[in-house]
Amino acid sequence: MVENVSFLLPYAVLASHAVFLIFFLSLVFRNNWGKNVSLWLGKHALGLALLVTLAAVAGSLFYSEIVGFEACMLCWWQRVFLYPLVIIFGIAFWKKHTSAFLYAVPFALIAAFIALYHSFVQLGGTSLIPCTNLGGDCARIYVLAFNYITIPTMSLTIAIYVLILAWANKIYSAR
Repeated sequence: MVENVSFLLPYAVLASHAVFLIFFLSLVFRNNWGKNVSLWLGKHALGLALLVTLAAVAGSLFYSEIVGFEACMLCWWQRVFLYPLVIIFGIAFWKKHTSAFLYAVPFALIAAFIALYHSFVQLGGTSLIPCTNLGGDCARIYVLAFNYITIPTMSLTIAIYVLILAWANKIYSAR
């Protein structure tokens, strides 16, 4: 079971990248062919953000608690900024407060920056900060699929999804 989930997660991330591209292009071309998709995305942005962040937390906990991958310092900092989003979006979804994106965007931006830096380190870049975690090594690659999907790439995907959904929500609210 664990092997199946570990095998399928990168495929889910790859599929989410295709969906991300469609969402992004529909927002860019919202005055043309992307109108219906961008309206739908904006209308459901809060629920989608909750689902995306729940999936991120579940995936993160799966890799660390079930598979046994040791989280490094950079992984922990990404978690620090992504985990609270589940609570923010959960409460906002319950209370129907689309203004939650106002609070979520700074968290997502910081998580994205850390994930980009972590990806840089994993791809052979020189780390500016030492990885001080007991068993974790920030340059260690636990997952590598399709020559680019790593755990920091997964984290970056979630952060970018939150940013895209915030953009869609802003466009939808302004109409």
